Amino acid sequence: MFQDKYDVIVVGAGHAGSEAAAVAANMGATTLLVTMNLQTIGQMSCNPAMGGIAKGQIVREIDALGGLSGIVSDNSAIQFKMLNKSKGPAMWSPRTQNDRMRFAEEWRKELEAIPTLDFYQEMISGLIIEKGKVVGVKSSLGIEIRAKSVVLTNGTFLNGLIHIGEKQFGGGRAGERNSTGITEQLIDLGFESGRMKTGTPPRVDGRSLDYSKMSVQPGDDVVSKFSYTDRSNKLSRQRDCHMTYTSPLVHDLLREGFDRSPMFNGRIKSVGPRYCPSIEDKIDRFATKDRHQMFIEPEGWDTVEVYVNGFSTSLPEDVQFKALRSVVGFEKVKFFRPGYAIEYDYFPPTQLKHTLETKIIENLYFAGQINGTTGYEEAASQGMMAGINAVRKIREEEAFILRRDDAYIGVLIDDLITKGTEEPYRMFTSRAEYRTLLRQDNADLRLTPSAYKLGIVGEDRLRTVERKKEETEKMIQFFRNTSYSYPEMNELLEEKNSATVTQDDKFFKVFARPQIGMDDLRRFDEVENYIQEHDLNEDILEQVEVQVKYSGYINKEKENADKLNRLEDIKIPENFDFSKIQSISIEARQKLKAVQPVTISQASRISGVNPNDISVLLVHMGR
Repeated sequence: MFQDKYDVIVVGAGHAGSEAAAVAANMGATTLLVTMNLQTIGQMSCNPAMGGIAKGQIVREIDALGGLSGIVSDNSAIQFKMLNKSKGPAMWSPRTQNDRMRFAEEWRKELEAIPTLDFYQEMISGLIIEKGKVVGVKSSLGIEIRAKSVVLTNGTFLNGLIHIGEKQFGGGRAGERNSTGITEQLIDLGFESGRMKTGTPPRVDGRSLDYSKMSVQPGDDVVSKFSYTDRSNKLSRQRDCHMTYTSPLVHDLLREGFDRSPMFNGRIKSVGPRYCPSIEDKIDRFATKDRHQMFIEPEGWDTVEVYVNGFSTSLPEDVQFKALRSVVGFEKVKFFRPGYAIEYDYFPPTQLKHTLETKIIENLYFAGQINGTTGYEEAASQGMMAGINAVRKIREEEAFILRRDDAYIGVLIDDLITKGTEEPYRMFTSRAEYRTLLRQDNADLRLTPSAYKLGIVGEDRLRTVERKKEETEKMIQFFRNTSYSYPEMNELLEEKNSATVTQDDKFFKVFARPQIGMDDLRRFDEVENYIQEHDLNEDILEQVEVQVKYSGYINKEKENADKLNRLEDIKIPENFDFSKIQSISIEARQKLKAVQPVTISQASRISGVNPNDISVLLVHMGR
């Protein structure tokens, strides 16, 4: 049934698995994608949206590296928003509302278009391990499939247990069975495992809602997209979302079911995502708040199904229904299905290398929720990095690792490997100390040259990025060198309530003012003629504006990154015995031994390792 041996087998076809399989196959590796249900490839298990705060930056980074999440998101979008536009560009975050069915369809089409990618539908119940190295997988039918490397992206399916009130049953997602066998084998091999939980809200019939009682949440007037390529288009029409609120009555009705809640009666013992709590958790933790926002999100262009964002719950279905009918606009609501919570197995990510290869079993990679993360975007980025490194490892090529100042993806993986996580990890802009460098607008400049060297993207795409960089630098120099006429400039400055000038000067100085944008300066013939003569697109103009206005912050952050990166160059020998260094604290020795950092910089980020411990390590490294 199968070729003698694949280069890469990917287990699971969610966001992590789809990106892992796509990038491995696009790098020329023979790849097999195994999933329990080929009809749910790229399924949006929770909300029908991609991107958002920090997550939008990750999607653009995936696209810049040659991944497919951005293209799939653009081609299935029903609404686009750039969040945080009132703040600086380091905080701007693109987000799409998506058509759930088209999203999965687009993923299936993209994957099936890759010639070196094979598919198989069945549950993988075990791994084939020989001499400490993974060499294949075993299916539930007893079929053995051989491979040089394996990427596990099991999502919430590993011993998944669904909770609705006092009812519980095995499942990896509503309507789908869970996966068994792998956890037990990995534990026998010496892995440490844990349990996490996540939840999802009810899905309801949009025809039963009264939208006139809710506030409209439209998309942006000026629409952008995730992908830097021309393989996707900007939306020409959009669907509105809506917003309403819970109330004290709704909270009281929900409290009536707390004695039957698996969260409060002890049935659920695992930890859920702190930043996406259930509605019962919100009214318990924030008892003084008399209302909470609910965002009413359509599931697609051609369906009446609606996602009730902000009402995630595992309360009994009768309690969910009664409470939801007391929400403004939901008085006649009809359910498609109730909300539920799901518990599943994960493996603390400190057991991985920065490549996402496990430390215990060679050529075995973990990506996505198996590593304790939450979110489509976080999963997809891990899948991509695992796929890249699985291919490079079997080709005996240097590992591809992104630093914290390279990408949000680098921050994500470094946080997981170095600090671990005891609750579902979600990316935020605040986690990235170099967020001014890691903007959504420059992901292509940061990462596409690496994607070209890796063989993921072609020369045409590299040339596009090089032109963007070159034209940006040229136009910034144009602003530095070109003078304006001060009477004409003062007309603009007075309109913008900005201090006027008394003599001609360079455009750069005025452009650096927060009140003055690129569109304002285009009224000057010198600027508009330059743009037309050089045929500059919106991406280049945005890049010029950001770099002019924030050059001081950007340069300072680069300096800080360069200082810390000197510690990245100080490598710690493999299998270094930290227990022999008696002059560092016991806690530090224990943490260092568990994490096995590969550089001094990584060691410095481990919780429990203090600056004095790092000084001692530097002495031992001959520094």
